[in-house]
Amino acid sequence: METVLVTGAGGYIGSVLVGKLLDRGYAVRAVDRYFFGRDKLKRNENLSVTIDDSRKLTASHFDGVDHVIDLVAISNDPSAELFAEQTWAINHAGRVNTANLARKAGVKRYLLPSSASIYGYQDRLVDETSPTNPLTVYARANQRTEEDILPLASEAFVVTVLRQATVFGYSPRMRFDLAVNAMTYGCWKHARLPLMRDGKQYRPMLHIEDTTDLMLHLLKTDSNLINGEVFNVGSEANNFRLKDLARRIADVVSEKTGRDIAIEWYGDPDHRSYRLAFGKIESVLKWKAGRTVENGVVDIIDALEKGLIDKTPDTLTLEWYRNLTRWHEIIRTVEKYGGILDIQ
Repeated sequence: METVLVTGAGGYIGSVLVGKLLDRGYAVRAVDRYFFGRDKLKRNENLSVTIDDSRKLTASHFDGVDHVIDLVAISNDPSAELFAEQTWAINHAGRVNTANLARKAGVKRYLLPSSASIYGYQDRLVDETSPTNPLTVYARANQRTEEDILPLASEAFVVTVLRQATVFGYSPRMRFDLAVNAMTYGCWKHARLPLMRDGKQYRPMLHIEDTTDLMLHLLKTDSNLINGEVFNVGSEANNFRLKDLARRIADVVSEKTGRDIAIEWYGDPDHRSYRLAFGKIESVLKWKAGRTVENGVVDIIDALEKGLIDKTPDTLTLEWYRNLTRWHEIIRTVEKYGGILDIQ
């Protein structure tokens, strides 16, 4: 049985990926601070939960590990802008340290789930050889991480970078601050869809089940095809202008609920716009993302109606980080003798 160490294992993608790894017969070492709760991962005899900070990992964390999937990150632009110093420490320095420790420990494969946001603004279809144009702290940290980790690749240490499109779909650690997920919730809950002006910007989308399936696929792929390589992850069918994406989501929700959905514009135009080319991953790996936005919307609505998820503060990443920071300060202020009402 091979062991996969997953950082950010309790997060949006991690909580889906870990279950799939276990189902495929891997042992999983799930490393996370579990800011969003420890209940997102089901108990399993082959699951080892490690509650630790990715910035503090040491060689011992990698004993007996065959592969690393380094998901940990401050994971959206607003959070990264507010917590810029922490983002550089976690998303860049922490992951570079993880890759170096993994290499020294004899780990065979290291997967870096990066982000297509590093392309920033582009007026043409971009592939993996296109110049990048990172516009935010989050994007710049991803680019630096790629630059510092790719040179570590060797015959014994396979490194692969995944520039993921914007992920959507149901997860046990649900996020309603991602475009498709947020639009779906607004339509389902309020019969309206808030959309940032002016909707002409392009954005590629990627179903969470597709990207996690790909990660499993890469653990078995011929290393000569993927070592030191960067892949755009998504599909041409899911390259959308946001106004067109909104209309498709509204139509699905309207069909499911029987209500008319109003699109409401807000804010200033979002200048991030890029369309991805996926020829490399489809030709080299013979892999293609197959799920549609409609698939994701239906899954989210079903989970909402079953009561599996709802829009709570912990489904909005920035709001939850702000809450944790505020609560920590309050507790530090009032704590005395090891407690608050109960003391030592």
